[in-house]
Amino acid sequence: MKQWMYKNSSTIFIANMITSHAWRYHCYYHSPSGRSEPSDTLELVVTGSYSKPSLSALPSVVMTSGEKVTLRCGSGKRFDRFILTKEGEHRLFWTLDSQQHIRGQSQALFPVGPVTPSDRWTFRCYGCYRDRPQVCSQPSDTLELLVPGVSGKPSLLAQQGPIVASGQSLALQCRSDVGYDKFALSKEDGQDSTPSLVLQPQAGLSQTDFFLDTVISSHGGRYRCYGGHNLSSEWSAPSDPLDVMVAGHLHDRPFLLVQPGITVTSGENVTLLCQSQTLRDTFLLSKEGAADLPLRLQSKFGAQQYQAEFSMGPVTSAHGGTYRCYSSLSTSPYLLSQPSAPLELLVSDYTVENLIRMGMAGFLLLVLVVLLV
Repeated sequence: MKQWMYKNSSTIFIANMITSHAWRYHCYYHSPSGRSEPSDTLELVVTGSYSKPSLSALPSVVMTSGEKVTLRCGSGKRFDRFILTKEGEHRLFWTLDSQQHIRGQSQALFPVGPVTPSDRWTFRCYGCYRDRPQVCSQPSDTLELLVPGVSGKPSLLAQQGPIVASGQSLALQCRSDVGYDKFALSKEDGQDSTPSLVLQPQAGLSQTDFFLDTVISSHGGRYRCYGGHNLSSEWSAPSDPLDVMVAGHLHDRPFLLVQPGITVTSGENVTLLCQSQTLRDTFLLSKEGAADLPLRLQSKFGAQQYQAEFSMGPVTSAHGGTYRCYSSLSTSPYLLSQPSAPLELLVSDYTVENLIRMGMAGFLLLVLVVLLV
């Protein structure tokens, strides 16, 4: 048992916290009538002794006012209990015994809510062992629940376009005409929502870039961003969704053909044919430099291969450009194959060309008349 005796003092300072200070404490006082009853127990927890657990929200970090959510704290280490803390002026914490997961992991599920936009919902969690319950892990990454409001929604765009190759870097830009002090980016995962990223914009700008240095398959999905003010816990309305697709996860490379040919006349109908000999139920067609989502069609089986026909027409000069196609599976719509070889479609506008020819002919005729005179 640890004991400190102080005279005429009510504050005890521990200059450098170490694991031996982790304990349950209570205090009491002495008076002429004897010793007082002990105070309520204070449990002092020392963190940082083990690697951090992960913290996620089920089903999503994005919630409407009044909703409830489950926060999952989990680790590959076999922790016996987990502690969840809520950051803020009045710091709160909850403790739960761990549940052993099928894959040998440990986890605890903390029910939280109902949430309100008037409060900030920022959490961390820690893992601890039963034989040293006051000595715990490093804190998890911060998880902030987003409770959207009704203020002006920002816009979200991928500077490289919606399709990015596996292994490349990706920048998602969130911006708004409203002078927000911070932006949050959230990815919809369907079952287990990852923590949102919160960044401050650059000075003088109401926008920020969220960088993903090396894209992997888990980065594919649907994203939204939100704007917020430092003096308020409420976030803006969500941006329109942005779908990010990762190319190269599937190893096949489809073929892209064009009918009737790569050079067509304005007003003609054109068919771009995407084919693969590998079983694929979806094909996508993208145009280089286009900000729009790629066209997506279900595949059909014929002539010993899977294919989709993308029809365009009547075409104009705006249809000209470089196209690529990808294959995919409907079970993983954000994970694509290698791109096909690029196909450049040339659209000739004979109306414009004929006007130019007529203009040149008229000019030459006028020069000839002047020379003869």
